[in-house]
Amino acid sequence: MASASRSRVNLEHSSVLLIDDNQKSLDMLSSIFHGFGVKEQIKCESAIAATDILKRRMVDLVLVDCSMPEMDGYDFVRWLRRETTPPLRYVPIIMLTGHAAQSLVHKSRDCGASFVVAKPLTPAVLLKRILWLGMDERQFVEADDYVGPDRRVRNFGPPLGQPGRRAGDLSTHVGAASEPNLDQADIDMLLKPQRVVL
Repeated sequence: MASASRSRVNLEHSSVLLIDDNQKSLDMLSSIFHGFGVKEQIKCESAIAATDILKRRMVDLVLVDCSMPEMDGYDFVRWLRRETTPPLRYVPIIMLTGHAAQSLVHKSRDCGASFVVAKPLTPAVLLKRILWLGMDERQFVEADDYVGPDRRVRNFGPPLGQPGRRAGDLSTHVGAASEPNLDQADIDMLLKPQRVVL
């Protein structure tokens, strides 16, 4: 009985910022977090409105949709990681995407996201990712070209034929998918820390 009570998670005192330009998606996210016991939810229909909120207050977790007009999720994460001050700069960020192509997962990782979750969301998957973030031991990196959790998640370097970080990925607003979507297990493997052998 004691071990069961120790494994319970209490998110009641957490503050969560939810950003999605689709009102139905925003309402669904809010319902999921209400089910998790989160009482303090801040809902924004644009990343620009979210930046105004974060200039005034701290939150414990941010969920942001990748594809939005004006300021997309990638630009929002870059802003948060580079333009804000600690401790806000270090807040965990989960990016939500309806198109989970490998290049877009890499783009999310490279802009400083903590994790990527593919839509449609399920409460079970989202809770697992939140729990994983709670136990995440990755160092936070602040360099000239990157600010965010350590991206070294595998022990075999950049893809063959690639010099390293890719800066030329296309915008999410270019149209039809150019490569297949990854499933959530593949996304997790791209972002899950693994021991680096030196």
